[in-house]
Amino acid sequence: MTDSPVPRIQLNDGHSIPQLGFGVFKVDPKETERIVTDALEVGYRHIDTARIYGNEAGVGKALADSGVRREELFVTTKLWNDDQGTDSVFDAFERSLDRLGLDYLDLYLIHWPAPAQDRYVETWRAFEQLRDSGRVRSIGVSNFLAHHLQRVIDETDVVPAVDQIELHPAHQQPATAAFAAEHGIRIEAWGPLGQGKYPLFDLPEIAAPAAAHDKTPAQVVIRWHLQRGHIVFPKSNRRERMAENFDVFDFTLDEAEMQAITDLEREGRVSTHPDSFD
Repeated sequence: MTDSPVPRIQLNDGHSIPQLGFGVFKVDPKETERIVTDALEVGYRHIDTARIYGNEAGVGKALADSGVRREELFVTTKLWNDDQGTDSVFDAFERSLDRLGLDYLDLYLIHWPAPAQDRYVETWRAFEQLRDSGRVRSIGVSNFLAHHLQRVIDETDVVPAVDQIELHPAHQQPATAAFAAEHGIRIEAWGPLGQGKYPLFDLPEIAAPAAAHDKTPAQVVIRWHLQRGHIVFPKSNRRERMAENFDVFDFTLDEAEMQAITDLEREGRVSTHPDSFD
């Protein structure tokens, strides 16, 4: 494989995942091919999409035209809530794979537990079958809290490889993160920069290390995620910002800087609570 500065994180199923990736949440489908092409040219090899984003086809076109070998890429997509249940999972998976133009996925996630539907355990059993078929290498979940994870572990045969959750300095989900660590589930952080919904970059705990290391506040927050062991995929439509977000491997936050950012935790969720979203 081509040398990359991005570390790889070992998963509980024997596969590994690039720790820094590129997300396409809310990326206009008409712009996706261009934006993902830019990300690949910057150096990203881990792309995170979802059926509900409506841009899997654009991702697939960019991957196909990139010239990057398939074995160097790590591609994730997600099953939407209305496709949960044994009868729907396999068709939804095949449609996503077709839109992406791939023979297999590196990671497939249940997008939300959607507890009112009460189908996520049944859905997970179908995911186990997909993994056994070899069409997807790793399977995981997204937006699952500790009690959702516990039920999956208790009632099925495969522990999720990852849990992709909202995680940023104001909302670190320590209970879910601790449960995941105890069971060998890796945490992926979505919305890692807080989605601009609070003045994160203006806080002295972020601004001071940014000045000290001659880095942007965003670079400091991404570096904090990496040093915490999170898998993270910031998004941007601008190539120069993509490059900035990728340029985070030539400095290290010291223990005091790390702790100051960690101490910003205040249960500051900026999205919907997983128990109330279906």
